[in-house]
Amino acid sequence: MVTFFEASLSQLSIHRIGNKSQDEFYVLSEHPFRMEDETLNNLLLQYFLKPFEKVNEVYHFMHSSDNLDLNEAFHFSTAMFENEEAFHENTENLAKYLYEISTHPKIKPGELYVAYFKNVQIEGELLDAIGIFKSETKETYFKVYPDQSGFKMEYEQEAINIQKLDKGCLIFRTSKEEGYKVVVTDQTNRNAEAVYWKDEFLKLKIRNDSFNQTNNTLGVYKSFVSTKLDEEFEMNKADKIDLLNKSMKYFKEKESFDIDEFSNEVIGNPQAIESFKNFKSDYEKEFDTQIADSFDISSAAVKKQARVYKSVLKLDRNFHIYIHGNRELIEKGFDDGKSMNYYKVYFKEEE
Repeated sequence: MVTFFEASLSQLSIHRIGNKSQDEFYVLSEHPFRMEDETLNNLLLQYFLKPFEKVNEVYHFMHSSDNLDLNEAFHFSTAMFENEEAFHENTENLAKYLYEISTHPKIKPGELYVAYFKNVQIEGELLDAIGIFKSETKETYFKVYPDQSGFKMEYEQEAINIQKLDKGCLIFRTSKEEGYKVVVTDQTNRNAEAVYWKDEFLKLKIRNDSFNQTNNTLGVYKSFVSTKLDEEFEMNKADKIDLLNKSMKYFKEKESFDIDEFSNEVIGNPQAIESFKNFKSDYEKEFDTQIADSFDISSAAVKKQARVYKSVLKLDRNFHIYIHGNRELIEKGFDDGKSMNYYKVYFKEEE
């Protein structure tokens, strides 16, 4: 979704952010970073932008009051877009704000990079973008080089691996009234302390487009089949896999989703259909996310969900049965003599 083969890095400011709750401080650079080395410039483009090539979800800035100007990241980003000469000053403001919310004891100190890019592509459109990145994880590297008749070795401690961006976001100069288009990554913290980056610092909400509608609907349906159906209906794992396969077939063959059509073709049972719609409604309320009853299907989202839709029936440690087609060709039974369950599988040819 994000490509950068035409991108250039026009401005960069670097600051250091400590953990306020640990009595650490922030350090602000007085001037923007001077980019005089072309190789370094290209390495920075790779370090900052390459992690976003596989990011599909697009977010936008939000604020609980519905006044976007009260969202600090939105406010300072807008100031940078509208006045590039004030870029460095606003990066300092961002750094101070990030420091103020860095209060969880597990938040690591690190360098904050704020960059201004030209010609970054998202969804086929070339745009200016502001990047906000933080490096927290440091590593040790060896450097080996020839020396007379042998080799010398040196090491560098507290170095940054350019293949591992810890935290970052790209803010694209488009759709300002809706809170811009924003993509985000966070590779270091996936527990409670991680929310400070996306939820507290950036205050992001996922965009309600076809990708997210498709992704969320498939995710909700998978959760419904995996967890909810057992409470109301007697179903074995083969039946559940069949329902998941039918839903994936629907999304792969159709261009658009309609909840009534989907429910009738995939689920069939009126009680189960009502249960699914109630399950979807409860999800929307719990996560404050509206999933439309009809939308265009995103093939990228279907491909993503297909990776986690399981069609494997695991039987103890002896057998795995992959169910891809007709559910009627596999039967479950119980052998009284062996006191064990069994599956009977019908087929015409063995390959």
